[in-house]
Amino acid sequence: MRRPERIVILTGAGISAESGLATFRDKGGLWSKVDLNDVATPQGFARNPAMVHEFYNARRRSVLAAAPNEAHLALARLEREHDGQVLVVTQNIDDLHERAGSRQILHMHGELLKVRCEPCGKAREWRHDLATATPCPDCARAGGMRPHVVWFGEMPLHMDRIGTELAACDLFISIGTSGQVYPAGGFVEEARSHGRAHTVELNLEPSGGHSLFAERILGPATQVVPAFVERLLR
Repeated sequence: MRRPERIVILTGAGISAESGLATFRDKGGLWSKVDLNDVATPQGFARNPAMVHEFYNARRRSVLAAAPNEAHLALARLEREHDGQVLVVTQNIDDLHERAGSRQILHMHGELLKVRCEPCGKAREWRHDLATATPCPDCARAGGMRPHVVWFGEMPLHMDRIGTELAACDLFISIGTSGQVYPAGGFVEEARSHGRAHTVELNLEPSGGHSLFAERILGPATQVVPAFVERLLR
């Protein structure tokens, strides 16, 4: 593999699992314990906002208690030391990439440590519990605050920019993602379709789209990601 100039890295729940954050679709994951239609759709929020707030309050506290692991730190090192462009596109709503030191990050599914007011549209940093009675710090209206996350049925964020970067990259790396959630599940095909990108999957086990990758390396993220970054930087 020649030295890449433009790298796009897709990360999923598997990279944060070793920091103690629950995954979604694995055995024993979040969706085996709670119905996603209740806590991860606009309709579920409309039916029972208190339950949705309770679910995300617990997740927010878990994120605040977690720490970046060796995989997050390795990607931050790659951004610092690589002489080309490195962009992380993450499906994760935690802030572990930022705390590890990465700066070029697109959160396509939103950010748990932000909230948004539906009536006025303002989003802001938020590190506390949220309730239906919480007033918006900007418009002072109560009852309209929600987690700044993308729910099922809503459009992921930054898709135009992501498409541009996938078309231009010469290395696409997918880390810790099932390949079952779209549009992210189609990123490897999008990167390949432009004919420039070498594609690599780093995962604990093969994803749903593993056969689409030119290179596949299996193992815990905290082992395979630092080793791959070391290889790129040599």
